Amino acid sequence: MAWSEDTDGSTEHEPGTAEARDAAVAAYWATARKRAGLNRLDVVVGQQAIGAVQPPAWSFGSDPREADSLLGLVLSGAKTGTSSAAQPYAVRGESVPRPGDLSIILDGSGRPRALIVTPAIEVGPYSAGDAAHAAAEGEGDLSLEHWRAVHAPFFAAELAEVGLGFDDDSEVVLERFRLLDPKRHSQGADEREPVLT
Repeated sequence: MAWSEDTDGSTEHEPGTAEARDAAVAAYWATARKRAGLNRLDVVVGQQAIGAVQPPAWSFGSDPREADSLLGLVLSGAKTGTSSAAQPYAVRGESVPRPGDLSIILDGSGRPRALIVTPAIEVGPYSAGDAAHAAAEGEGDLSLEHWRAVHAPFFAAELAEVGLGFDDDSEVVLERFRLLDPKRHSQGADEREPVLT
């Protein structure tokens, strides 16, 4: 899932200081939560935390180039799913994503570019990954074969970072998400894809 989150909240490959990045994320969060209507949602459903607590910020992929490419798929609406190895969460003392979680997505330079919400999570063996999830990831030809070819080495690398091996029984987190900000416009003159700089 993420290529760049350090324990102090800074990102590898970031141009500038961790303080500058944190300030940019906080400014983005203040604006994005309003544009996404989270303040209004808090009043309706009575969940103060969803709009009050700044969510974690991270990038897709394993390097800055891939982060930009995958972010482009998210912004276009082609990518509505992601996956990660499950075991590293426990080893690092982190929680597996849960339905309702919000995330700020960074580009390859560490700049905040999108706000997503996770409505659904499944945890199971890598071998149980299916064609529907592969298509939701929005990559390559959208096939299960492509998903397996690309993700097996990705999961193996994630597990190797925490001293674990990978096989068909390794548990993976299959996450679906929805783009909250920037909002996509219906077809028309105002529909533009944000330019990644």
